[in-house]
Amino acid sequence: MYSAYFTEEHNLFREGFRTFLKTEVVPHLDEWEKTGTIPRDIWPKFGEMGYFGIRYPEKYGGLDLNIFYLVIWLEEMQRINSGGFAAAMWAHNYLAMTHLLKEGSEEIKQKYLTASIAGEMIGCLCISEPFGGSDVGSMRTTAYKEGDEYVINGSKTFITNGVYSDYLVVIAKMDPDNPKSMGVFLVDRDTKGLSASKLDKLGWRASDTGEIAFDNVRIPASNLMGEPGKGFYYVMQHFALERLIMGVNAHARAEYALEYTKQYMSERTAFGKTIDKFQALRHRMSEMYTEVEIVKAFNYQVASNLDKGVYVVKEACMSKLQATKVADEVIYSCLQHLGGYGYMEEYPLARMSRDSRLGPIGGGTSEILKDVIAKMILDGKTYKKSA
Repeated sequence: MYSAYFTEEHNLFREGFRTFLKTEVVPHLDEWEKTGTIPRDIWPKFGEMGYFGIRYPEKYGGLDLNIFYLVIWLEEMQRINSGGFAAAMWAHNYLAMTHLLKEGSEEIKQKYLTASIAGEMIGCLCISEPFGGSDVGSMRTTAYKEGDEYVINGSKTFITNGVYSDYLVVIAKMDPDNPKSMGVFLVDRDTKGLSASKLDKLGWRASDTGEIAFDNVRIPASNLMGEPGKGFYYVMQHFALERLIMGVNAHARAEYALEYTKQYMSERTAFGKTIDKFQALRHRMSEMYTEVEIVKAFNYQVASNLDKGVYVVKEACMSKLQATKVADEVIYSCLQHLGGYGYMEEYPLARMSRDSRLGPIGGGTSEILKDVIAKMILDGKTYKKSA
């Protein structure tokens, strides 16, 4: 069904990455989930294999491959059942690094992007604030120019890789009279006045999610990326990729949940037969497989259009909205199918249910996405790429 998107080379890449994860990551995941820390030595291993350079130019050490290698990369990380580990990887790769590539100067790309692709540096993207959340326009963090420096003050929260990253891509307001006048700034971790604290989360336990404070943080003026005041539009433009990523993550973890539950049902007996013979459970499995297959097919089509240069704002919002909803419902039902064992930590559904719950929240809540979609289909609003 998906031969239009995946070639034999894609399939070989999937096999290789799945083997890599089983060897280098899976044996350590339980420990990382408990400690909330991913050791730094795994990042260079990803870099050495080219896994951070999938969509990046060869000039900076990337592989410059099409988007379905990224889709495979995302899907396989959901199958190892650590939403936190997966988030740390893709937040570095497709949140922070995207801004380096799209808005960074050549000097920044040579220093930070090449090191990020190699896994020698870790990045994070700082947008959400304690009083802002999905309302980017209400941002309070400011960046004012003084001589040949910018001075940043404010705070950010819910930042994946916010504690252990080497650099931060920070969105800050540049004009207090214009809520959309923002800049994109590169800040080194060891810059004076920057501090971070780790947040305790329901799920995504392996990743470090931080709250970050900026107290008169001074950076060189050359660390402004892109045009002054265009940060809001850069952020909006890149949201499409982030939301598609979360949509792909959702269909992949739901698919894994179904595969695991199917196997469990074929082995678990009750009343003299395996539970996959009970009509109520069979019919619900049929419904869930159908729902996941539909969102997966839609996500693949959106990915294909994005790869062709189509600006898929509406479709990416729909992807995240529907896929995360389906994943939550599917994983909830799969846990129920396991009965009491579904509630036990030694079975994968317990962790998965916690991790999945962030899907409709992070990267724009479902409520915000519904409003964005409504503006486009009911009010005729259009979104265009920034110049």
